[in-house]
Amino acid sequence: MTITVTESAERYLAELLEKQNVEGIAVRLFVTQPGTAYAETCLAYCRPDEVNAEDEVMDMELLRFYMERNSLPYLDEAHIDFAEDRMGGQLTIKAPNAKVPKVSPDSPMDEQINYILYSEVNPGLASHGGEVKLTELVEEEAGMIAILRFGGGCQGCSAVDMTLKDGVEKTLIERVPGLAGVRDVTDHSVRENAYFK
Repeated sequence: MTITVTESAERYLAELLEKQNVEGIAVRLFVTQPGTAYAETCLAYCRPDEVNAEDEVMDMELLRFYMERNSLPYLDEAHIDFAEDRMGGQLTIKAPNAKVPKVSPDSPMDEQINYILYSEVNPGLASHGGEVKLTELVEEEAGMIAILRFGGGCQGCSAVDMTLKDGVEKTLIERVPGLAGVRDVTDHSVRENAYFK
């Protein structure tokens, strides 16, 4: 697992810790609602009495990070930076796997599908204000079928069949071994938000 903390971020965080005036205070790094579209990567003060025995520890030259065990797969490739500007500066945390952790061919099929939807399909649909979610996997004679639900600008959109068949289904079948097809269970009679009516 790699987490990058730039020198400027390390200095900035070390200064914040110093101002707390607590012996042994560190930084806690965690993800709230990991693996969902609402995931947030957070930093918090971590006093010695708040350390959890299961925490992963990352020691740096100027400070120590405690990482919540459940957050670890979602923190892989996180990048913490501090950019100074006239107003003081801004700390940024980019965690590309917070919403969906990286998957491998051994990961469960639903995790593989969710990863592709969040990392590849939804960014494209977002330009139309749309998104697609996996609601369930069902086993049929043909094999495993992914049941998908479109939302936002894709719900009731006249181009959704094209999006589903040419884009989403093709991508998922190519990338997820054992997936036989997809089915859309969205109620497309609801058209208020549709991108193409």
